[in-house]
Amino acid sequence: MTVLNERYETGLNNLKLIDQEAGEKVVESLNSISPDLAQYIIEYAFGDIYNRTELALKSKELVVVAALTAIGNAAPQLKVHIHGALNVGCNIAEVQEVILQMSGYAGFPSAINGMLALKEVVADRKQEGKKDEAGCIQPSQIPEYSTRYELGAKNLSRLNPNQVDNLEQTFKDISPDMAKFVIEYGFADIFSRPSLDFKHREMTTIAALTAMGTAQSQLKFHIEAGLNIGVSETEIREIMLLMSVYAGFPAAINGTLSLKEVVNNISEQG
Repeated sequence: MTVLNERYETGLNNLKLIDQEAGEKVVESLNSISPDLAQYIIEYAFGDIYNRTELALKSKELVVVAALTAIGNAAPQLKVHIHGALNVGCNIAEVQEVILQMSGYAGFPSAINGMLALKEVVADRKQEGKKDEAGCIQPSQIPEYSTRYELGAKNLSRLNPNQVDNLEQTFKDISPDMAKFVIEYGFADIFSRPSLDFKHREMTTIAALTAMGTAQSQLKFHIEAGLNIGVSETEIREIMLLMSVYAGFPAAINGTLSLKEVVNNISEQG
């Protein structure tokens, strides 16, 4: 068997494992118009990238769901990867949380469309007889004798101990409510929700910001925040490689260069 065929066979096996019927239908739909594109999807996306083991398969699918929700122009592929996330062990609540979180980074329309895609996928899978774990869908709980702002500030400080002060100082003369809403909505209402751990919240945020390609300073912040709470440099590097498939090489290259800059800055400071 040639190396080319080995890549194809490996990719086809990974496609069947992850996306099952949904992925195979996408490839079949391309064969009549561009069989080369179908081949490259199997060889590169699923033979080269998905075959790498440095990032867990469940994490890969969650970050892809985040990226496709955020860019907002790939609804059929988003549905395929929602199927994929559920196929590889994510529960419905975890996928819901990723999509909900994108409201803060890509806006409510993207989150609404993502949630409707999830609703459709779950209904289809139920009709097919698949039994997906629901998970525990819960809102954040504000501790007694605390406020949304205090809870959000506490969560944000876990990512970076200086960021609350940075936000307050940056916006105090132009829009103090901007800092308030970022902290309350982003880090009290959303990040406090228990159905998704902080590590995956940061990984999915990094993926979304990389795919969108319009918020480099925020991407660098979340790369450093991810490193602060236990996401490894290797895992972030793998997210960037994965984004080459879903957002293109320019986005993946820029994201990787942001990772390099953050790592170098940390090294110089430490």
